[in-house]
Amino acid sequence: MTNRAAQRAVGLTLAALVFGSWLLLQILALFLVQIDTLHPLLIMILVATLCWLDVGLFIIAHDAMHGSLAPGSPRLNRVIGTVMLAAYAGFSFDRLRPKHMAHHLTPGTVADPDFCERSPANPFRWYVAFFREYFGWREVLVLTLLVGVMTFAARVPYANLLLFWALPAILASVQLFLFGTFLPHAHRGPDFVDGHRARSSNFGWITSLLTCYHFGYHHEHHLHPHLPWWRLPSARCRG
Repeated sequence: MTNRAAQRAVGLTLAALVFGSWLLLQILALFLVQIDTLHPLLIMILVATLCWLDVGLFIIAHDAMHGSLAPGSPRLNRVIGTVMLAAYAGFSFDRLRPKHMAHHLTPGTVADPDFCERSPANPFRWYVAFFREYFGWREVLVLTLLVGVMTFAARVPYANLLLFWALPAILASVQLFLFGTFLPHAHRGPDFVDGHRARSSNFGWITSLLTCYHFGYHHEHHLHPHLPWWRLPSARCRG
Protein backbone atom coordinates (compact mmCIF):
# COMPACT_ATOMS: atom_id res chain seq x y z
CA MET A 1 0.00 0.00 0.00
CA THR A 2 1.39 3.41 -0.96
CA ASN A 3 1.80 6.19 1.59
CA ARG A 4 -1.05 8.08 -0.05
CA ALA A 5 -3.36 5.06 0.08
CA ALA A 6 -2.40 4.33 3.68
CA GLN A 7 -3.05 7.94 4.71
CA ARG A 8 -6.43 7.81 3.00
CA ALA A 9 -7.37 4.54 4.71
CA VAL A 10 -6.40 5.77 8.17
CA GLY A 11 -7.95 9.19 7.67
CA LEU A 12 -11.27 7.86 6.43
CA THR A 13 -11.40 5.27 9.21
CA LEU A 14 -10.78 7.91 11.88
CA ALA A 15 -13.30 10.24 10.25
CA ALA A 16 -15.92 7.48 10.28
CA LEU A 17 -15.21 6.76 13.95
CA VAL A 18 -15.51 10.42 14.95
CA PHE A 19 -18.63 11.06 12.89
CA GLY A 20 -20.25 7.76 13.88
CA SER A 21 -19.58 8.42 17.57
CA TRP A 22 -20.92 11.96 17.25
CA LEU A 23 -24.08 10.81 15.46
CA LEU A 24 -24.79 7.98 17.88
CA LEU A 25 -24.20 10.13 20.95
CA GLN A 26 -26.22 12.99 19.47
CA ILE A 27 -29.22 10.70 18.86
CA LEU A 28 -28.91 9.29 22.36
CA ALA A 29 -28.63 12.73 23.98
CA LEU A 30 -31.42 14.39 22.00
CA PHE A 31 -34.03 11.63 21.88
CA LEU A 32 -33.40 9.22 24.74
CA VAL A 33 -31.84 11.14 27.63
CA GLN A 34 -34.19 12.48 30.29
CA ILE A 35 -32.30 15.35 31.86
CA ASP A 36 -34.20 15.34 35.16
CA THR A 37 -33.23 11.69 35.78
CA LEU A 38 -29.54 12.01 34.82
CA HIS A 39 -26.83 12.74 37.40
CA PRO A 40 -25.24 16.20 36.88
CA LEU A 41 -21.80 14.62 36.54
CA LEU A 42 -23.02 12.41 33.70
CA ILE A 43 -24.56 15.46 32.03
CA MET A 44 -21.21 17.27 32.22
CA ILE A 45 -19.37 14.26 30.79
CA LEU A 46 -21.88 13.98 27.95
CA VAL A 47 -21.62 17.69 27.12
CA ALA A 48 -17.79 17.56 27.22
CA THR A 49 -17.69 14.49 24.99
CA LEU A 50 -20.05 16.04 22.45
CA CYS A 51 -17.96 19.21 22.51
CA TRP A 52 -14.80 17.22 21.75
CA LEU A 53 -16.53 15.35 18.93
CA ASP A 54 -17.79 18.66 17.50
CA VAL A 55 -14.18 19.83 17.43
CA GLY A 56 -13.37 16.59 15.62
CA LEU A 57 -15.96 17.28 12.93
CA PHE A 58 -14.33 20.62 12.20
CA ILE A 59 -10.81 19.18 12.21
CA ILE A 60 -11.83 16.48 9.72
CA ALA A 61 -13.37 19.15 7.49
CA HIS A 62 -10.15 21.15 7.87
CA ASP A 63 -8.11 18.19 6.61
CA ALA A 64 -10.54 17.91 3.71
CA MET A 65 -9.81 21.56 2.85
CA HIS A 66 -6.13 20.70 2.54
CA GLY A 67 -6.82 17.48 0.66
CA SER A 68 -5.04 15.52 3.38
CA LEU A 69 -8.11 13.55 4.47
CA ALA A 70 -8.26 11.54 1.24
CA PRO A 71 -5.17 12.42 -0.82
CA GLY A 72 -5.77 12.41 -4.55
CA SER A 73 -9.57 12.51 -4.20
CA PRO A 74 -10.69 16.16 -4.27
CA ARG A 75 -14.35 15.27 -4.79
CA LEU A 76 -14.37 12.91 -1.80
CA ASN A 77 -12.62 15.53 0.34
CA ARG A 78 -15.24 18.10 -0.64
CA VAL A 79 -18.19 15.78 0.06
CA ILE A 80 -16.91 14.71 3.47
CA GLY A 81 -15.88 18.24 4.39
CA THR A 82 -19.32 19.54 3.42
CA VAL A 83 -21.08 16.91 5.55
CA MET A 84 -18.83 17.52 8.56
CA LEU A 85 -19.26 21.29 8.55
CA ALA A 86 -23.01 21.05 7.99
CA ALA A 87 -23.30 18.61 10.89
CA TYR A 88 -21.20 20.83 13.15
CA ALA A 89 -22.96 24.16 12.71
CA GLY A 90 -24.43 24.51 9.25
CA PHE A 91 -21.24 25.99 7.80
CA SER A 92 -20.47 26.02 4.08
CA PHE A 93 -17.35 24.13 3.00
CA ASP A 94 -17.08 26.17 -0.20
CA ARG A 95 -17.22 29.40 1.78
CA LEU A 96 -14.77 28.40 4.51
CA ARG A 97 -12.12 26.78 2.34
CA PRO A 98 -11.00 30.00 0.54
CA LYS A 99 -10.83 31.79 3.88
CA HIS A 100 -8.65 29.06 5.34
CA MET A 101 -6.34 29.10 2.32
CA ALA A 102 -6.04 32.88 2.78
CA HIS A 103 -5.05 32.24 6.38
CA HIS A 104 -2.20 30.01 5.26
CA LEU A 105 -1.05 32.46 2.58
CA THR A 106 -1.03 35.51 4.86
CA PRO A 107 -0.94 34.32 8.51
CA GLY A 108 -1.05 37.00 11.16
CA THR A 109 -1.57 39.89 8.74
CA VAL A 110 -4.45 42.20 7.89
CA ALA A 111 -5.28 39.90 4.94
CA ASP A 112 -5.65 36.89 7.24
CA PRO A 113 -9.39 36.31 7.97
CA ASP A 114 -8.50 34.41 11.16
CA PHE A 115 -6.40 37.25 12.57
CA CYS A 116 -7.65 40.15 14.68
CA GLU A 117 -5.43 43.08 13.75
CA ARG A 118 -7.01 45.40 16.34
CA SER A 119 -6.53 43.06 19.30
CA PRO A 120 -3.73 40.60 18.49
CA ALA A 121 -3.20 39.78 22.17
CA ASN A 122 -6.76 39.98 23.54
CA PRO A 123 -8.57 36.61 23.36
CA PHE A 124 -12.03 38.03 24.09
CA ARG A 125 -12.06 40.69 21.37
CA TRP A 126 -10.35 38.32 18.97
CA TYR A 127 -12.96 35.61 19.58
CA VAL A 128 -15.79 38.06 18.87
CA ALA A 129 -14.10 39.06 15.59
CA PHE A 130 -13.44 35.40 14.78
CA PHE A 131 -17.07 34.49 15.45
CA ARG A 132 -18.40 37.36 13.34
CA GLU A 133 -16.09 36.42 10.47
CA TYR A 134 -17.43 32.90 10.19
CA PHE A 135 -20.95 33.03 11.59
CA GLY A 136 -23.18 35.10 9.34
CA TRP A 137 -26.79 35.33 8.23
CA ARG A 138 -26.52 32.13 6.22
CA GLU A 139 -25.56 30.14 9.30
CA VAL A 140 -28.28 31.83 11.35
CA LEU A 141 -30.93 30.86 8.80
CA VAL A 142 -29.68 27.29 8.45
CA LEU A 143 -29.56 26.73 12.20
CA THR A 144 -32.95 28.38 12.73
CA LEU A 145 -34.47 26.03 10.17
CA LEU A 146 -32.75 23.04 11.77
CA VAL A 147 -33.95 24.00 15.24
CA GLY A 148 -37.48 24.30 13.91
CA VAL A 149 -37.33 20.87 12.31
CA MET A 150 -35.88 19.20 15.41
CA THR A 151 -38.25 20.95 17.81
CA PHE A 152 -41.54 20.72 15.96
CA ALA A 153 -41.11 17.81 13.53
CA ALA A 154 -38.73 15.52 15.43
CA ARG A 155 -40.16 16.52 18.85
CA VAL A 156 -36.74 16.93 20.47
CA PRO A 157 -37.16 18.40 23.99
CA TYR A 158 -36.00 21.99 23.95
CA ALA A 159 -33.82 21.50 27.04
CA ASN A 160 -32.02 18.58 25.38
CA LEU A 161 -31.52 20.65 22.25
CA LEU A 162 -29.92 23.50 24.17
CA LEU A 163 -27.80 21.34 26.46
CA PHE A 164 -26.61 18.60 24.14
CA TRP A 165 -26.58 20.29 20.73
CA ALA A 166 -26.23 24.08 21.06
CA LEU A 167 -23.96 24.22 24.12
CA PRO A 168 -21.36 21.69 22.86
CA ALA A 169 -21.19 23.48 19.50
CA ILE A 170 -20.57 26.85 21.20
CA LEU A 171 -17.96 25.36 23.54
CA ALA A 172 -16.30 23.67 20.58
CA SER A 173 -15.99 27.03 18.82
CA VAL A 174 -14.21 28.41 21.89
CA GLN A 175 -11.96 25.35 22.05
CA LEU A 176 -11.08 25.56 18.36
CA PHE A 177 -10.41 29.28 18.63
CA LEU A 178 -8.27 29.05 21.78
CA PHE A 179 -6.07 26.09 20.87
CA GLY A 180 -6.17 26.31 17.08
CA THR A 181 -6.04 30.08 16.49
CA PHE A 182 -5.34 32.33 19.46
CA LEU A 183 -2.57 30.50 21.31
CA PRO A 184 -0.68 29.64 18.10
CA HIS A 185 -0.99 33.10 16.50
CA ALA A 186 -1.39 35.63 19.36
CA HIS A 187 1.14 38.45 19.46
CA ARG A 188 2.40 37.73 22.92
CA GLY A 189 5.06 35.50 24.42
CA PRO A 190 8.15 34.52 22.40
CA ASP A 191 8.64 35.98 18.94
CA PHE A 192 7.60 33.94 15.93
CA VAL A 193 10.44 31.97 14.37
CA ASP A 194 9.43 32.57 10.74
CA GLY A 195 6.88 34.05 8.34
CA HIS A 196 4.23 31.51 9.28
CA ARG A 197 3.72 33.52 12.49
CA ALA A 198 2.69 30.39 14.34
CA ARG A 199 3.93 28.68 17.47
CA SER A 200 3.30 25.21 18.87
CA SER A 201 2.19 24.07 22.29
CA ASN A 202 4.32 21.89 24.52
CA PHE A 203 1.44 19.57 25.33
CA GLY A 204 1.97 15.84 25.57
CA TRP A 205 0.24 13.48 23.16
CA ILE A 206 -2.94 12.94 25.20
CA THR A 207 -3.40 16.59 26.16
CA SER A 208 -2.73 17.62 22.58
CA LEU A 209 -5.37 15.19 21.32
CA LEU A 210 -7.96 16.29 23.87
CA THR A 211 -7.47 20.01 23.38
CA CYS A 212 -7.60 20.26 19.58
CA TYR A 213 -6.74 16.98 17.84
CA HIS A 214 -3.04 17.92 17.82
CA PHE A 215 -3.56 21.31 16.19
CA GLY A 216 -1.75 22.81 19.13
CA TYR A 217 1.28 21.63 17.10
CA HIS A 218 0.41 24.52 14.88
CA HIS A 219 3.77 25.58 13.54
CA GLU A 220 4.20 22.04 12.27
CA HIS A 221 0.82 22.30 10.57
CA HIS A 222 1.85 25.47 8.76
CA LEU A 223 5.15 23.89 7.75
CA HIS A 224 3.46 20.70 6.56
CA PRO A 225 -0.18 21.51 5.66
CA HIS A 226 -0.40 18.25 3.69
CA LEU A 227 -0.21 16.25 6.92
CA PRO A 228 -3.53 15.18 8.49
CA TRP A 229 -4.22 15.87 12.15
CA TRP A 230 -3.15 12.42 13.34
CA ARG A 231 0.32 12.76 11.78
CA LEU A 232 1.19 16.10 13.40
CA PRO A 233 2.78 14.52 16.51
CA SER A 234 5.33 12.76 14.28
CA ALA A 235 6.15 16.08 12.63
CA ARG A 236 6.56 17.58 16.10
CA CYS A 237 9.04 14.85 17.00
CA ARG A 238 11.10 15.58 13.89
CA GLY A 239 11.30 19.25 14.81
